[in-house]
Order: sequence, then C-alpha cells, then structure tokens
Amino acid sequence: MIINPFQIFFVPPSSSTPPPPTQIDIANTPRLAPISASSYSSQMTGSSSCSRLLPLLAWRRPCQLYDAATVASYVLPPPAFASAFRARSITSHASARDIQQRASLPCPGLRRCDVSRLGSTQSRGKKTKSSFKLDDLPQGLVNAEPLPDVQDDASPAYPTVILQARRNMQKFDNCVLLTRVGGFYELYFQQAEEYGPLLNLKVARKKTNAGPIPMAGFPFVQLEKYLRSLVLDHNCYVAVAEEFPNDPSDKVKSGGLMFDRRVTRIITPGTLIDENFIDPYTNNYVLAIHIDRDTRSLNENQGLGLLSAPIGLAWLDISTGQFYTQATTITSLSSILSRVGPREIVIDEVLQSQRGHHLFSVLGEDKHFITFAPRGDFLPVSEWRSMLESEIPAQTVADFTSNEAQAGSLLLQYVKDRLRGMSMKLQPPQRHENLAVLTMDKNTMRALEIKQTMKEGVFKGSLLHAVRRTVTKGGARLLDSWLSAPSTCLETIQARQDLAEYFIQNEDRRDEIVILLRRSHDSQRLVQKFAFGRGDEDDLIGLANTIYAVRDIYAILTNTTEIGQAGLDANNGLSIQPPPCFVSLLSCIKLEEPLKLAERIRTSIDEEGLVQQHQNQDNEAVQLLNLAEDIVAAEGTQGDAASLPRGPKKKKPTSLREHYADDNMAFVMKPEASPGLRDLHIRLSALLQEKLEIGDTLRERLGAPSLTLRWTPNLGHICHVKGKDVRAESITGRAAVSSSRSTRTFHVAEWTALGQRIHQTRFEIETEEARIFAELRAAVVVNLVKLRRNASVLDELDVTTSFARLAVEQGLIRPVLNRSMAHTIIGGRHLTVEGGLREQGRSFTRNDCLVGHTADTTTASPIPDSDLTSGRGGIPTSNSPTHSSEGRLWLITGPNMAGKSTYLRQNALITILAQAGCYVPALHATLGIADAVFSRVGSADNLYRDQSTFMVEMLETAQILRYATPRSFVIMDEIGRGTTPEDGEAVAFACLHHLATVNKCRALFATHFHKLADLVHERGLHVSNASEGGGPVEMYCTDIEEDGEGGFVYVHKLRKGVNRHSHALKVARLAGLPNTVITIAKEVLREHHYKS
Repeated sequence: MIINPFQIFFVPPSSSTPPPPTQIDIANTPRLAPISASSYSSQMTGSSSCSRLLPLLAWRRPCQLYDAATVASYVLPPPAFASAFRARSITSHASARDIQQRASLPCPGLRRCDVSRLGSTQSRGKKTKSSFKLDDLPQGLVNAEPLPDVQDDASPAYPTVILQARRNMQKFDNCVLLTRVGGFYELYFQQAEEYGPLLNLKVARKKTNAGPIPMAGFPFVQLEKYLRSLVLDHNCYVAVAEEFPNDPSDKVKSGGLMFDRRVTRIITPGTLIDENFIDPYTNNYVLAIHIDRDTRSLNENQGLGLLSAPIGLAWLDISTGQFYTQATTITSLSSILSRVGPREIVIDEVLQSQRGHHLFSVLGEDKHFITFAPRGDFLPVSEWRSMLESEIPAQTVADFTSNEAQAGSLLLQYVKDRLRGMSMKLQPPQRHENLAVLTMDKNTMRALEIKQTMKEGVFKGSLLHAVRRTVTKGGARLLDSWLSAPSTCLETIQARQDLAEYFIQNEDRRDEIVILLRRSHDSQRLVQKFAFGRGDEDDLIGLANTIYAVRDIYAILTNTTEIGQAGLDANNGLSIQPPPCFVSLLSCIKLEEPLKLAERIRTSIDEEGLVQQHQNQDNEAVQLLNLAEDIVAAEGTQGDAASLPRGPKKKKPTSLREHYADDNMAFVMKPEASPGLRDLHIRLSALLQEKLEIGDTLRERLGAPSLTLRWTPNLGHICHVKGKDVRAESITGRAAVSSSRSTRTFHVAEWTALGQRIHQTRFEIETEEARIFAELRAAVVVNLVKLRRNASVLDELDVTTSFARLAVEQGLIRPVLNRSMAHTIIGGRHLTVEGGLREQGRSFTRNDCLVGHTADTTTASPIPDSDLTSGRGGIPTSNSPTHSSEGRLWLITGPNMAGKSTYLRQNALITILAQAGCYVPALHATLGIADAVFSRVGSADNLYRDQSTFMVEMLETAQILRYATPRSFVIMDEIGRGTTPEDGEAVAFACLHHLATVNKCRALFATHFHKLADLVHERGLHVSNASEGGGPVEMYCTDIEEDGEGGFVYVHKLRKGVNRHSHALKVARLAGLPNTVITIAKEVLREHHYKS
C-alpha cells in the first residue's frame, strides 16, 4: 500500500487533558476527517483557535485513523508549522528523495517514517518506486523528535550536486566555494560569473530542469594554481568542498547520490599549510589582536592615554607550528607588525563597528589583510593543551597577561574554525619580551632596507639579500627572524659568534656540515604536514633523509668535542677548542627513536615504485586536461577550449592494453614492509605467472598467436585478438563482446576467474600498503617533539655556517660587544652599496665612526678589560682606537651625493648585524649593546592619511624623540626639509639639542643647515666647550676635490670640521639640467651672496 504522508487533518477543540509533550499515544486518538491544504492554511491564518490546528502524518488502516490530538501545540507552536510546511500531494512514483524529505514532516509528537526500511524497486531513470510493509510502521507510544530543516519546495529543481553547492555557498557566504565533482573543482551561479574571468576560466551554462546556470571549473590537479590566484593575488577566502562516499545502506536517504560534498577547509592568506605557493623562505604568520573593553572606548582625541593602552598579541605559523604571544601597546604595534610580517590579522568582530578606532589607522597604513572573527567563549590557557604538542611551562603560563591569553584564545578558535576539524599539534607558545630584542620601528625597517628595498619594494638589494648564504629553507626563515629582531642578550650573541668563529677556523668541517644540510629537507614543515594528516610517501622519504643528515652532523659535532677535549686536531695537529655552545646543540639532538623511524621508512617505501606512481599521475593529469577540453567543447561554444589552461603535452596511451596493463599499477611499499605484504606479493607473482601460462595455453588451443589477456573498465576480463586471427574458426564460433573489422574480444571463463583473483590480490596489497603508511604517519606524530628539536638545531647550524661563509667571502670581522655606551667602528662599509659598486667595477670608501663615551659610568658599566685585550676584534689591541674624547652625537655636513646618507645607514646596519650574531664589514668594531635603532632617513608623503612630506617627517621624528633612550642608536638625515629655511633650521637644531641633552643617545645627525654648527658652539654643546667640561656634539664632514677645469670628484672620507658648501649646482649639472637653468641659478646665487 502506498501512503500519502501529506494529508492534513483538522483537530477539533478538545477539553481533554493532553498527554505530556514528549510522548504521544497514537493508539488511543479520535478519528478525524481529512481537509484540504488550502482549508488548513486559511484556518491556520484566520482562526483564533490556531493552537488547535496541526498537520499529521496519518497511516491509513481499515476503519482506523491516528491523531496526536492537541498535544502537539505544547511541543511546537503552531505558527512555526505555517512557515515550515508547504502542503503538496505526491504520487506513488515520487522520487525516493522526496519521500525521505517529506516523511520527516509529521507533527513533532510522531516518530518519522524510517524510509531506509522501505522495500524499493529501482527503475531505469531518475525515479524510484517505493513501498513498505504495514507491519514495519511504528505503533503505540513513541518518543517525540524535533522537526528537521525542510527545503522550500518552491525552490528550482536543480540537480542535487548543485543544491549541495548552493547550501555550502549559503553557509560560507563570505568564501569562494570550490566544489569537487569527480576529477574537477567547479564554481556555480554568481561566483562562476565573478571569479571565472579573474581565473581565466571559461564560464559555461550548465543545463538543468530549472534552466541553465553559470558554471566554471578546472581539473583537480590544478587546484593549487587557482588557490594561489584567489588567496594571494585576490585576497579571497576559499572554501573547498570535497566528495565523501555515502553509505550504500543510506542510498534512499541520500537521494541515490554516491557522494556527499562537505567543506573540509577554509583557506585564507594566513592559514596555509603545505601549498606549493607558500613562500619557503619566510614564515606565514596569522596574528590576532585583543583590545580590552576600556581600550575600545578610547578614541584618537584622548592622545597618549590611547597610545599607551595595553593590548595583547598572539601569532602562529600553521605550516611550522611556531606559536608566539606578546603584551604591548598600540604605540608599538606598527613596529611589531613590521618585524613579524603577518599575512593575515584577526580582530574581534565587535570592533567592526568601531572603524574610527586608532587601531585601524595603524593597520591601514601598511594595508594589512584584516579578518573580523567571532570571539566565542574564552578559551583558558589550560585548555590549549589539546592543540599543542606538549605542556606549556608553568612559568610561561604564570607570566601570561590577560590580554595575551585573550588574543591566544581568539587566534586558536579562528584557526580551528578554518581547519574544519583537522587536528593541530602546535609548539607551546613562547612569550616575546619587549626588552629581549633590539627594537626597530617600521620606518627604520623600511629606511634601512632590512627585508626589501625602500623604492621598489623588492628583495634584491636588501640587507637580507646581501647576507643570506643559507642552504636550507628553515635556515633562511631563522636568518630572517634574527635580522628582524636582533638579540639584546650578550650571552646569546656571543654563542652565535662562537659557532661562526669555529666554522671560519675549521673550513673542512664547515663544508662537511653544509653538504649534509643540503641533503636535509624542510623538516619543520614536513613534520607539521604529518601533524595535520597530510604527509605523503615523498614527505616520509624527505624526513628519513633529514634524520640521517642529523645523525651524520651529530657524529661530526661529537668528534669535534672529543678532539677538543684531547686538545689535538687529527688533520693538522693544531689544538682546537670547540665552542661551549656545541655542548648545548648536542643536548638538543634526539636520535634514538627518530633513527628507528628513518630505518622503518627506508625499509618500507619503494622509491622506484614511487617514481612510477608519479609518472602515472602525470599521465592522468594530461588526460584530465584533455577531458576538460572535451567538456568545454560540448557545453560551451566553438573555440571555448582555447581558454583552458594548457599543461605539458605528454604521450597518451596508444591502446587500452597500455593504459590498463598490469605493470601500470605502481606499488609504493616494498614487499619486506610487513609479513602480510610479502605473502601477498608472493601470491600476486604466482597469479601473474599463471596468467602467462593461461595466455600460452589459449593461444595454442585457439590457434591465435595474437591473443592477449586484458582488462577494461566496461568489458571486464577479456581475450583480445587482431589481424588474421579474427577470422579463425575457433574464434568466430565464440560470442564476441566487442569487435571491429580487425579486432575481436570475447570472454573465457578461465581468464575471468583468474583476473578476478589478481584484482582481489592487488586490492589487498593496496589495503595493506595503506595500513603500513598509516602506521608510519602515526610514528612521525609520536616523534613530533624530537623531530622539531632536531630541525631547530639544523636551522641554527645553517645560519651560523652561513655567517662563517659570508665572513670569509666578504672579509668581515668579529665585533666586540659589551654593555658600555660605545660605538667604535674602524673602516666600516655598507655591504649592499659595496656589492652594487663592485658590479660596476668601483670600490667603496671605508669610514670610521667613534660615537659614545665610557666616561659616564652612572648609566652603563665600562668595557671589560678582557674585551679590550682579547684581540677577538680581528686586529691587534694596540691598534684599537680610543674614543673617550669623541662626542656621542656627530653633526655631519657635506655636499649632496657625497655619501652622508650611506654613512648613516651603514653604521646602523653594523649594529643590527652585530647583535644578530653575524660578523660585520669593518676592520674593527667595539659596540655597546643597543636597545633600539631609530632612523629618520628619506622622505615621502602619506596620501592614505592625508599627510604632507613635512608632516610625515615630523611624526617620525616625534617618535624618536619620545622613545629613544641612552642605549639607543639614532640616525637622522636632513631634518627640517619641506618648509622655509628659517623654520626648518630652527626645528633641526631643536631636535639635535633634544637628542644631545634629553635622550643622551648615540646619534648621527646629517644636515645641509650649516648654521647648526654655529648654534652648537653658541649653546655650549661642542666637545671643545671647556667651560662645561666638554659637550656631547662633534662635527664631521665630507667634501669634493676640484681639478681647476670645472671637473670635480667626491671625497667620501669623513674628516673633522664643517663643510659650508653643498655644491648643489654641480649635482644639478650631473643630473642633466639644461645649461640655461644652471646659468640662471648661478646668477641668483651670486645675487644672494652679494646681498648677504
């Protein structure tokens, strides 16, 4: 019997007491008369007794109807029914999906019909006839269930795949949805029209019963290509919906679909894991900012109170698992962002309505990618453990500020939502202390071109480009970190220098370690892939090679230690004392369990089989591209295929036999990987031998030498003959399953049975390989902490050996660092400028810099005697300069283009290199550790914030004057430009005076205002001021030499004194200004001097 689950009944008012709302007795209900859907609707909207109306799913039996009486009004208010139901009769030929959906619509007091228990008969086409046994219907007292969501029946009759995509688009409405359909990813509706042209994809019209819809797609093998475009080039969020097989037992429930499509990950610029387009040489950080309620209420009019308000930061690199936090202020935020370089910044969505907050002014200047995320419930630090590889040290937990914990909670919840259930194994968070690293604000990072050039914004020409000699990707990222945040810890700096010095003195061992480092892989990111369950067989091979490289490096370091203890070098007989930091490195290396893992990988994975598998995948990719062309040609217009992305042309299989040959299947595990796998391979070899024998037997029995045994997806296991054998009597008498003029195929029971056994054995081999691979993956995760620690050792060795190679190559020396206020450099150079000049065949002029003093012992301890006499600076102690008579601020004058700005920058860069642990370009360097480097060099307006060049310069100068301390190193170039000479001169001297008397920092101050020298003497700031016991300011200059015939050369070497001629007209002539312009300028200049 076929029922109509959508007959609707009117329930008359009843004075009887209803049963409890969670249970309904359907065996003792009054009989009702059916009413029409339209009558039901009118009574629902017009009757005051609408609480007595409810639709029922009634099962018809002879002389009996069941009803839930008035109890449903207590389960769900009737008005909800009016919007949740659309009355519609169905026939016995309704689709199984319709019956499934509509069977879930009875009143909440009745258990819905379990359609999976229906007896169904399939007919060819899209429809299914469904029936059920009356005995299977629920009887008696049943539990109430809430109503499920129901799709509006008025929606277009799209195919279910399209409906799945549309539901995902509605759920993830701020994302571009890529839906996996077989071998393709597809976009639909308005997203296809909007993003198809951006991705250079053809937008076609897919035919559906509801009319054509826009669609675009690409082969799944090109996913990363289009992710790169969407995520990095267009800053989109991308939701990827993958296929999941439906349970065959729920075929009716799933509408007959083989696959469900669910979003497995949301990809954003800051949540990349292992994509090929992720930059391997820099970290890919996502950073969260937390501002408490009190700070949110402040606005820009509240000045310093807002700037000093505390905030919390948390950032992590999902691709490596590195996790950091920091408590800071809005004032320091831009500097931290310049150092960290986050790809994405996450902010509580509550702030979205407060766009006038100063925070957005800071973020808007550098055009950061901002995401507003719901905060959710606060996640205490104690609950972060499930997402970390190990416990957070108790002291770290105790040191966390409330803002840091809030930022970490926001960040972890955001990342967890983007990963859609993937397990995370992050490293325990490390707290960044504000005083642990040398501070550089964003203006300094840009002016000194630490990571990219100031003008073009490119890597080549930056300091990082000039010094990078690393050979591993992890080492390159660590070098980036060290240069962006040089250390202020003397012990840390000296440990890095010790390693570099050892590798300079021991070239053979350095070269051995570099060779081993080249053999290693980016194990930080490899390990993280396995933590996410994404690592493959190639990653296992790379991880094993890295473990063996660590083993060999450990042997070298151990041997070095033993030699050092013995006091004898086996190679040259010289005494070598390895640095104590080798002991620290050795203690970090853990080898026992990782070596067992590497050995298991080596004995399990067949690298030759892996190569063959890659070849097969490449061939499949070519076939998919060809298929894509066919699809576009079929669904698009003529010539659409030309818009498809072109891949490399590879040789296609020439026949079915070549494509489906037994040898075409690649096994990636060695038979020795497990006893079970070995037995399966023995069985497969025997079956393949039996196949050869059956083939020989059939060729002999049938008299068909061309007979081959094959398998095709459509025909199964067949015998194939060609040529004259087709007309043989033994062949023509057999029933052909496929034939042509020159070929014939047919079945033979012996080959069919054997072929099925071969396929079954192959399937069992693949299953066993999958099990072994899962075990290897799990073993990697078990050794996660040890593998990461070993990777950290490799990264540090890579950076320190690169420092050694750079020092030898560029003639760098080891600087002497101490806690004094000195900044003594003899023969300093600018590495980047020197490299550019070298390419032009020109040489760089060295210069000295002796600012700071040691007489003032109240603010810093003097240079230790051991540092002055150790000779580790690279030149004899007797030649080391003294600097007690020099000022701590140098006023530098000179012509345009004479190298003043280069001189300023080179001294700041030497400080940065020294505190990063690198050797420096000088003949000698003794440096007191600086807490910050400030730079006011170069000029540009800020159109984003409507600020002139002069205003930008004043803002940057104000930051320096406000925050520079006696331990800071400051460079200022041409303060006071962009206004009248009188005003500019006054501002410039006031800034110089403040640096010398208030900040009392080491500073280099370059200017074209020559009267500043007179003001320095007048105000008693010069070192020669005897009445004040010597001032803090000394004067130096550059110059030019003229040849008497109108020619001149720059003298870049600094000398004491003041140069009162800027020689601007000479530079103007070099720039190519017309002679008439130069002539008029000379006349005006003469008149000006005459009037003066």
